[in-house]
Amino acid sequence: MLENHGIIVELFADDVKVYLEIVNATDTEKLQGTLDLIVEWASVWQLQLFVSKCNMLTIGHVPFDVKYLVHDSVTMCQNYSQDLAIVIAQDLSLSTHISEITAKAHQRANCILRCFVSKDINLLLCASDCRILFNSLVP
Repeated sequence: MLENHGIIVELFADDVKVYLEIVNATDTEKLQGTLDLIVEWASVWQLQLFVSKCNMLTIGHVPFDVKYLVHDSVTMCQNYSQDLAIVIAQDLSLSTHISEITAKAHQRANCILRCFVSKDINLLLCASDCRILFNSLVP
């Protein structure tokens, strides 16, 4: 039914995503109406919506300054959104996603490095080679 109005709704296990191209003020009303329908549906099925986890990602420029409500709370418009561990930015660039992955990799590498008492590069490389050899031998 919503697809007839240009609204795309995707349902996942515990997640709902709503997509709509906003061209005019009528589209903003459609989107708010869709959010109201989701709130009503959750209420009928006695499901709790976590408004604090709701967010809005605007891609491109929207000429309207609109605040969307979920349970009478304003949803926060963000510069990026995370979906299945992928960071999607407003400008669709990958720089934020790459920065977050790189930061996590550095944290993990530093954590591993702190586990070793010796900082001798040759010893660390030898330990790495032994691990690779061991992993290749284990089925």
